[in-house]
Amino acid sequence: MNKPLSALVFAAIATIAGSAVAQETPWLVRVRAVHLDTADKSDQVGGAGAKDRLTLSSKTVPEVDISYFFTPNWAAELVLTYPQKHHVQLDGQDIGTFKHLPPTLLLQYHFLLDAPVKPYVGLGVNYTTMSKVHLLDGAGSLEHDSVGLAAQVGLDYAIDKKWSLNFDLKKVQIRSDVFINGAKVSRVKPDPLMLGVGVGYRF
Repeated sequence: MNKPLSALVFAAIATIAGSAVAQETPWLVRVRAVHLDTADKSDQVGGAGAKDRLTLSSKTVPEVDISYFFTPNWAAELVLTYPQKHHVQLDGQDIGTFKHLPPTLLLQYHFLLDAPVKPYVGLGVNYTTMSKVHLLDGAGSLEHDSVGLAAQVGLDYAIDKKWSLNFDLKKVQIRSDVFINGAKVSRVKPDPLMLGVGVGYRF
């Protein structure tokens, strides 16, 4: 290979390599602490009396989410945690516990990509499974699955090219029928508001 041609080839390789290094990967992982503030809405119990007598405990939980950017603006986010234990109250009295696992998938749009503060909005779907239900000494149970909408607003504050701080707010739709001795007696609507704070790393 003559010198001008070899110089041109090496220059092209160097340009491509430099571009690959500078380009961000499509993956972003965040770890958050999230406070679940339940709406505490429910139907009448047994078709009589007042509404909203059944309530669920609020709590703070760990959360991990994985985002994949299809374009610089558009991303899909999968939100994960482990099964969370909640207490159930009837008229303020504890009647038992259950665990729920609520993975959520959202489609996001990210704004102001060149600014240190990058807001985003998201819309998606939540799938929640109920397990280890212990209500009314075994007489009570909950519907096993819930599918609902999820909406999200948040922002990332860039610390450097890899690390960021994250502030996130989600509203998730969760519904479950309540049974006593196999008969439906009510329907709970936790619909938690989820406030999260955490850190992100862009690979």
